Amino acid sequence: MQVTSTYRFARISAFKAREVTREIQGHSASEALDLLAFSPKKAAVMVKKTLKSAIANAENNAELKVDTLLVKEAVVGEGPTSKRFRARARGGASPLRKRTSHIRIVLSDELIPEATATRARRRRTSREGAASQKSKPTREAGQVGAAGEVMPSRGAPKEIEEPTDSGEPISETEPRAEKE
Repeated sequence: MQVTSTYRFARISAFKAREVTREIQGHSASEALDLLAFSPKKAAVMVKKTLKSAIANAENNAELKVDTLLVKEAVVGEGPTSKRFRARARGGASPLRKRTSHIRIVLSDELIPEATATRARRRRTSREGAASQKSKPTREAGQVGAAGEVMPSRGAPKEIEEPTDSGEPISETEPRAEKE
């Protein structure tokens, strides 16, 4: 069974409130309350108020147990915008839009909400894609490439086997001594 609660004309933009509702969707009601209690956002207070109302509706009207409730939907829609203006320099004005939103929370007593199942499916497919990208073989120094050329080495330069007057090999990083 589903229970709904709506907070209409909340004085916050829908964009800011959606950020908070995305976090609680698919969690149990008690988990969602914990998340909202420790969120520093203004929208968290409004969403928490709506969630508590939905829980109270479930207990009193639908006679459901709080332990079994899950947040099935947490939707924020745009409400009406109040248009004001601010006085600016040289007699000008700039518009102010005071946005409102409607917060709707739907609780359900089903075991697994569909949103969580699709998220888990999406997570699984993205992991499989990342694993296939990581498993590409890399070529090492000395291996033969596709065109038949020998791949150059990576890392520290190797010493050249060309002896100098003193009989010690020269590394590629040192300048070669001119022969006189």
